[in-house]
Amino acid sequence: MNTVEATPPAPAPMAPATPTEVEAGHSLWAGAWHRLRQNRLAVFGGITVIVLALLCAIGPVFAQSYEDQNLDLGAVGPRAAHWLGTDTLGRDLFARLLYGGRISLMVGLVATFVALVIGVSYGAIAGYAGGKIDAAMMRIVDILYALPFTIFVILLMVFFGRNIFLLFFAIGAVEWLTMARIVRGQVLSIKRMEYIEAARALGFGRRRIIFRHVIPNVLGPIIVYTTLTIPSVMLLEAFLSFLGLGVQPPMSSWGALIKDGADKMEEFWWLLVFPGGIFSLTLFSLNFLGDGLRDALDVRSSKD
Repeated sequence: MNTVEATPPAPAPMAPATPTEVEAGHSLWAGAWHRLRQNRLAVFGGITVIVLALLCAIGPVFAQSYEDQNLDLGAVGPRAAHWLGTDTLGRDLFARLLYGGRISLMVGLVATFVALVIGVSYGAIAGYAGGKIDAAMMRIVDILYALPFTIFVILLMVFFGRNIFLLFFAIGAVEWLTMARIVRGQVLSIKRMEYIEAARALGFGRRRIIFRHVIPNVLGPIIVYTTLTIPSVMLLEAFLSFLGLGVQPPMSSWGALIKDGADKMEEFWWLLVFPGGIFSLTLFSLNFLGDGLRDALDVRSSKD
């Protein structure tokens, strides 16, 4: 007698995944923020820069005046009344450090902003235009690269006077060249993308495409280089102050304080150690933050 094989029961259909079981996606910026928080050095650098900026912004309100002199006291080391000591004119070094930080950080931010505006606009226009326009614009950049930047800034200061605001713009005017090259390279790689072609097909003008579609898509490298430009600008300001071409007394910056301390380091060590230490800490923190942003915004690492 023939036997009929029993067919196994059909597997029960799987229940659809609940919303909590579906892995939530995240944007490039959310992923970059997550990777940045995992970088301890970058977090340390960011927190340090924020704390120093707040101290320099608020501290002088509660500290002694940076201009108050006590010639009878003169230069004394750290003590209860003067945490970081005083200079040869009896002025409180802590107050002068906080006020000098305002100038140094302001130079870094304003000059970097000037370099950012010029460099991003110039590089985006050159990269998007291409051809002879691009070649001519980049030859101008090559010629400016060959000029000694420091001498150019010194000439500006000599001809137009030692104005603190001129110092901001003079430094920014010579720091935009690398930014222009970086932006140009990024624009050359994305200007043939589909969304750019779609914008052209819709009849958008060049100006709108460059500033509404091209530049927003190169913000990653721009942000990274901006954080690395600030310490470079601050170093240039410190160098000019060391030469006596920066901020003028009674105003001070960290570079000017380092210059004063270097002249008297054998007798009054604190006049060099404290300004040099706070300036070095700021530069290291900005570089740590810039390196962390570079790694966080790297598209290749976002796929790991």
